[in-house]
Amino acid sequence: MENLTESRTQLLFILSALFITCAWPYTAAVTSQGLVIGFTTTPNPSVSSFQSVLNDSTGNFSLGFLRVNRTQLAIAVVHLPSLEPLWQPKPTTLARWSDRTQFFFNGSLVVSDSHTGLTWSTETQGDKVILLNTSNLQILKHEASVWQSFDYPTNTLVENQNLTSDMSLVSLNGVYSLRLGETFMALYAKFDHNSNQMYWKHNALEARADIVEGKGPLLARVESDGYLGMYQNETAPVDIQAFNSYQRRISRFLFLRLELDGNLQGYFWDGNNWVLDYQAIADTCQLPNPCGSYSLCRPGSGCSCLDNRTHFSSSQCSPIVSTANFCNGISGGAEDRRYKNDLSVLRRRGVELPFKELMSYKTTSSLEECEGICQSNCSCWGAVYNNGSGFCYFVDYPIQTVVGVGDESKVGYFKMWKGQKKKKEVGVGIGVGILSGAILILIGAIGFGVFRMWKRRRGVKGIFEEENGVSPGPYKDLGSASFRSIEMGRR
Repeated sequence: MENLTESRTQLLFILSALFITCAWPYTAAVTSQGLVIGFTTTPNPSVSSFQSVLNDSTGNFSLGFLRVNRTQLAIAVVHLPSLEPLWQPKPTTLARWSDRTQFFFNGSLVVSDSHTGLTWSTETQGDKVILLNTSNLQILKHEASVWQSFDYPTNTLVENQNLTSDMSLVSLNGVYSLRLGETFMALYAKFDHNSNQMYWKHNALEARADIVEGKGPLLARVESDGYLGMYQNETAPVDIQAFNSYQRRISRFLFLRLELDGNLQGYFWDGNNWVLDYQAIADTCQLPNPCGSYSLCRPGSGCSCLDNRTHFSSSQCSPIVSTANFCNGISGGAEDRRYKNDLSVLRRRGVELPFKELMSYKTTSSLEECEGICQSNCSCWGAVYNNGSGFCYFVDYPIQTVVGVGDESKVGYFKMWKGQKKKKEVGVGIGVGILSGAILILIGAIGFGVFRMWKRRRGVKGIFEEENGVSPGPYKDLGSASFRSIEMGRR
């Protein structure tokens, strides 16, 4: 009964998507074979998440408009039962979700926004657009493919889609990428415009076939049997990375994705949910930056700040970066002296880099020598020294998360810019200053009032004594209104 209910729910969902596709008018009909020249459509203002334009023959995949940040749209191929995006182009500018935005086919698939102009085009000369049951979007010319989405992956590789050496998977934040080398695949991080740090590498084990020099570069593919394979040709894989569901006889659809945190993960659809089936990096602390800049990750204990004084949050550990050229503070005029004053050094024992085996290093005789090399290097942000091996690892990008270890002989040396106070801190400081000033003014006003009342009272008291012949002495009228007001003012 539960399976029947779930099947009905999925059928209703697919029918709803098809209804949206049919209900919104096109100026040229979508044929049963795909989109033809002259097709055009616009976003439907009433659609909140995804608007279908073209479905595959099975109803599992759909090309259409995906809402982004409520007011923008991206062209996307999605898995219809889950609305999970599997492919998106990489436009420089997103179009608006507006009835003035047009999506049309004139030999090229084109997105045009009346406000920003042309935002994306395939730049082809085809005569038909089709969506295959593999989720591959193709443009045909005389029934031959002249363009396909499988050649332009974004952050996702679906099963039976090739990743070649001239392609890459790139995370949606643009920081991380997966690329193939001559005998390996690797993950890279771009922490600033200069860095291209490898943080994970998997060499082909050549278990089923050997890599032959001169026979061409590697390609990678997610196989429906449940593994990520590397190939030099189509006959046998030179390497297999098994998913958890490897060789299990189950009906599934697989994909591999480079996530926002830099991890490479595989999933399969079980009919209701996406199930995590593979991950390249199992330990969170071995990810490139799980806790943020200038932070510390301890396995099993979570995140903290490197300086051990700042309360950890995603925004408080990281200082404001003024420049990446630390030589500005070595010598020179007033400008250089200002930079020198803004430069500080943070040292921390019991730390190491999460992917140190993939980083550059030198063997030094002491911690001081290690620090000295980094100090004199204008592009060095920090160094981690291992007193046991003498290895000195250098960081040539802004300091990210480092790993906490129990070995105190591993010492980190990190350059920091003191910078300016964050806007939030400046705002809080201004607010505290204004409040303090107001309190001082209030205290002054109360004090001045008390003084005037005291002076007036002294005058009245002198007249009274002169008139009644009472000698001067202590006097308190506990019932007088003026005294009660003075006492309340003092509280």
